[in-house]
Amino acid sequence: MSYQVLARKWRPQNFKEMVGQEHVLRALINALDSDRLHHAYLFTGTRGVGKTTIARILAKCLNCETGVTSEPCGKCNSCKEIVAGNFVDLIEVDAASRTKVEDTRELLDNVQYAPTRGRYKVYLIDEVHMLTGHSFNALLKTLEEPPPHVKFLFATTDPQKLPVTILSRCLQFNLKRMPVDMIQGHLNMILKDEKFPFDETSLRLISRAADGSMRDALSLLDQSIAFSGDELKEADVRDMLGTVSHEPLLDLLKSVSSGQGALLLNQVEEISGVTPDFEAATDALISLLHQVAVQQVVPDAQQDDESIKAFSQKISKEDVQLYYQIALHGRRDLPLSPDPRSGFEMLLLRMMSFSPLREGMALTPETPLTESVVANESKKKTVKTETPIAEENLKQKIKSDTQKLQAQVLTSKNDTPPWEDLPEELTIVDNVSTPIINTPVQTVVDQVEKSTVKPIKNADDKNIHEFEWHEVVPQLKLGGRAAELIKHCRLEDKKQGIISLSLEKSSASLLADSVEEEIQIALGMFYRESIKLNLTLSEDVSIGSSVQKVGGSLPKDNETPAQRTARNIEEVQQKAEQNIQSDPFVTALKNRFGAQIVPNSVQPKVTT
Repeated sequence: MSYQVLARKWRPQNFKEMVGQEHVLRALINALDSDRLHHAYLFTGTRGVGKTTIARILAKCLNCETGVTSEPCGKCNSCKEIVAGNFVDLIEVDAASRTKVEDTRELLDNVQYAPTRGRYKVYLIDEVHMLTGHSFNALLKTLEEPPPHVKFLFATTDPQKLPVTILSRCLQFNLKRMPVDMIQGHLNMILKDEKFPFDETSLRLISRAADGSMRDALSLLDQSIAFSGDELKEADVRDMLGTVSHEPLLDLLKSVSSGQGALLLNQVEEISGVTPDFEAATDALISLLHQVAVQQVVPDAQQDDESIKAFSQKISKEDVQLYYQIALHGRRDLPLSPDPRSGFEMLLLRMMSFSPLREGMALTPETPLTESVVANESKKKTVKTETPIAEENLKQKIKSDTQKLQAQVLTSKNDTPPWEDLPEELTIVDNVSTPIINTPVQTVVDQVEKSTVKPIKNADDKNIHEFEWHEVVPQLKLGGRAAELIKHCRLEDKKQGIISLSLEKSSASLLADSVEEEIQIALGMFYRESIKLNLTLSEDVSIGSSVQKVGGSLPKDNETPAQRTARNIEEVQQKAEQNIQSDPFVTALKNRFGAQIVPNSVQPKVTT
């Protein structure tokens, strides 16, 4: 007897043997058991997910000699003939080879006649989307009102090409792609029944390569058995598929994270000796980064790979997301590179170039990648904490760093104070009334903000406790989210090392524990004492649409730094508009030519 390929040998013969597609099987079984059968069924889905198989089983259920049932006997003549493919009342048509309208008319000529052997005459049309428009039109009337002894079963991988008139006459079932775990479990069962030795990793590789298709998985399994010989091994399957194991890829990521360019290129050279397909290597790298990201978010998601677990604890979540995005874009651009290897190398070098490393942060493979780093120790005492594994660890780390830093500030006498290294004083020119047209607004904003702050050169120039709140905020040297939040805070009280701030409710989205900790550290460094921060929400207070006098409609001592800046800008703007309106030359132009000043075109002239 000739060898029968696994895809045909293990084709399911009843609904119980089907793997997956429970949503389709449930509907069909209920319809068969309750005798609520439709005259036309449409099965859609990608290749190899069971469309034709389900259609054949349904034909067997309709024509089994024991009666219409969801569990055909498989022993009667009708069941055996359907399995063998010679049942006279099951008409299978390949629409890809019979696309003409004449073929469809010839097919429908016999619809009116009763079945020869079975209970129903079943028309199974595969790849039905390949029919022409005239063929569909010829099919419409019969499909809508067929004789009671006729059932239509359609299968297609591209339902978008079917006319709406056809879709509306069918019950449509969309078959899903098979998950990797489901494919692997089925392959495991088959090899155990075939008594062929294997390892689970090789089956995992085949299941991934099948890309959701059970038929592709069985075909690859056949090919792997022929390639391996007497035992299915991971190394043989990788050689056959041209894939790379995750160990070399993990080494590549470690070299990227630690900034070791020479080692990285040597590792790529080693991979190129066994893996000429760098597109597959890039796909494997993307898949590996996905596994690392999942492991970081859900530590119990992957129980079988200790190397991925260990690596996920040494790299920050931000770096993983950055590398994943770069790998995706690099995969897209790989065909554009002069050769696949140079494109793969450029992808890795791009990861290394955009890694958020700072000066003095060179890491070794033994150094944890999420370690706190203190940079520029000679002048600045800024502590940068990378993202740890858990949020609780982050809070504990920030609290510990805060206590150490405050203790150091209080006990140090010879170190340069952190508030001394500030930029030189910037002033706005006195004659801000001299206007020009179409000066960028951002220039005015920047200069007004800078002009409201007069940094001190020496701690003795002015007692730091005498500074107004709007003078303190710019000198905290905050950045990013913390700087934006503090601008919208109003100083409510300061006594005995406790600072109470109120935040406008419209800015509540900026709140975060880490941001409050950062502000508390900055306040402690500025006031040179241990500070406890109390931050509450308050109602928003507008400064009004116009400024009639200094202070506007809001008392100056009740402004946030953001409101003060907005008020200063509005004052300067109004003064510039008043001056240009009273300018003799502009007045002469208006009187003589009827000229008008374009609204919102006057901007104050600001210089440094």
